[in-house]
Amino acid sequence: MRSEIATNGCHRTSGVQPRAGHGTVRIAIVGPAHPYKGGSAQHTTMLAHRLSDGGHKVTLLTWRGQYPKRLYPGQLTVDEPEVELFPNTEWPLAWYRPDGWWRTGKRIAAMRCDAVLLAIFTSFQVPAYLTLAKAARSGGCKIVAVVHNVLPHEPRRFDEPAMKALLRRMDAVVVHSKEEAALAAGLSSTPLEIAALPLHLPHAEAEVRAPAGETRLHKRLLFFGMVRQYKGLDILIRALAETKPDVSLTVAGEIWDGREELTQLISELRLGNRVTLRDGYVPAEEVPSVFAAADALVLPYRSGTASQNALIAHQFGLPVIATRAGAIADAVVDGVDGLLCTPEDVADLARAINTLYEPGVLDRLRQGVHPPQTAEAWDAYVAAVEKAIS
Repeated sequence: MRSEIATNGCHRTSGVQPRAGHGTVRIAIVGPAHPYKGGSAQHTTMLAHRLSDGGHKVTLLTWRGQYPKRLYPGQLTVDEPEVELFPNTEWPLAWYRPDGWWRTGKRIAAMRCDAVLLAIFTSFQVPAYLTLAKAARSGGCKIVAVVHNVLPHEPRRFDEPAMKALLRRMDAVVVHSKEEAALAAGLSSTPLEIAALPLHLPHAEAEVRAPAGETRLHKRLLFFGMVRQYKGLDILIRALAETKPDVSLTVAGEIWDGREELTQLISELRLGNRVTLRDGYVPAEEVPSVFAAADALVLPYRSGTASQNALIAHQFGLPVIATRAGAIADAVVDGVDGLLCTPEDVADLARAINTLYEPGVLDRLRQGVHPPQTAEAWDAYVAAVEKAIS
């Protein structure tokens, strides 16, 4: 990993107003990238690619130590990149080196960037980003926060003050839903842009749709991603007990919260032969086969912001059962490509699952599923980021 910031890049005039006398817009993106895994690293890396492809001169500055292990009980890194590495990437940041936060900001200032994009996933990193931003401002650049979660789903007492301090010191903020925009507006008066989160699944082109005329009926549902209390897996397990006994469930993802409670619940409801716990991170290359083995994805969230999971399911031809929690249901059209139900309502979720397996319903919903328009979604996303910068 290099310690210097490279300055090579592409050139094309865009809607972002460049610094006077320069023909390109210089953008530094600060956020997670390989070897860190999952959606956060994938999204940040793909954003760098998309902005560079749009003619901007982009440098991606990432973490060699993102946060202490105790804050992230799951698998932190992967050996192989999950998306194509961005060629102009540096690894100067570590949570345990505050001096590196300041030095990185000063190097950004020396590069005379037009803008810095800060990818915000956790309030733990607010001190690092505020330090970096203060140093970078000496070069006259704008600071834009791309906020994936304004407040965490399991808030701590310092989260709101930290995010308020961060947002008030930004020139603009990009969020991914109206609900998140309302949260951000309640913390600061910084200008906001709302941009729907585009699909950043690796190998998304590898669709697993059934050939014409073939009937796929697995009698199996899928819960995909990290298991945390706000995602409502316990509600789904209780609902499964109220459905037909030939319907089963696969849970594919790292179990962060309440593993013992979940296994006890499965035992108490006598669902041991109907629930498969695949505990652990699902590598990108295995995602298609996990979705291929299910009839539908279930998102039983108690609360939620933007989620990639419904888009992933639709990419692979699966309908989605989701609760009307925050922005979780935004990607689902009830009765067309999925079914919606009430958050934290076991009976209503069981009703949706039973409806899925009524004669003709699953086939009708499958026909209503269309792959997300990924290229168009990324174009709209980049346009929103450019607007925030300008």
